[in-house]
Amino acid sequence: MTENKYTPAKIAEELLKIKAVFLNPNEPFMWASGIKSPIYCDNRLILTSPKAREIVENGIAGSVKKYYPEAEVLMGTSTAGIAHAAIAAYLLGMPMGYVRGSAKDHGRNNRIEGRLEKGQKVVVIEDLISTGGSCIEVVAALREAGAEVLGVVSIFTYGMKKGLERLKAANVENHSLSNFDTLIEVAAKEGYISTEDIARLQQFMSNPSDESWMK
Repeated sequence: MTENKYTPAKIAEELLKIKAVFLNPNEPFMWASGIKSPIYCDNRLILTSPKAREIVENGIAGSVKKYYPEAEVLMGTSTAGIAHAAIAAYLLGMPMGYVRGSAKDHGRNNRIEGRLEKGQKVVVIEDLISTGGSCIEVVAALREAGAEVLGVVSIFTYGMKKGLERLKAANVENHSLSNFDTLIEVAAKEGYISTEDIARLQQFMSNPSDESWMK
């Protein structure tokens, strides 16, 4: 039997290996929101690693085929999801485009780039989902343009309660290649963190604004 290279654990392993994800409970990172976090994710590094890129992009393509076989076009989120949508669309032989953060202030004032017909079945490609806000905005823009958004395929999700609730309220389905719980299990197994750190990391994710996990 051929080994499945695209399991959540395999994806997590690659993200840790190329340092696309940093875990440092003892010296937390500062997020833009002001929250001190033991985890920082930069999935743009996937593009600079041929092995990780092959695994991730085939994982995205496989998820589109598995969960959304009727998809007609892929739409990347700007800017991090664009390259992943383009590569996955190439692998699938599908058209792609992307959604800007806001409409251009010149030319045709496009927010959606690429050809999109009303009624087309769309899958959004996102690199990272935390609170879900930017992803939901992209879905809303596509729906407003007349697309039928089937769902989202993302590379990684923190699985934050706020994010899950917002996606549900907006009727947005997401399938991530890997997730926070899997990542910390793999990280402990591979020696990136100690087993004692797992509880602290889980405590942070249950309530990121509560800094008691650092003590």
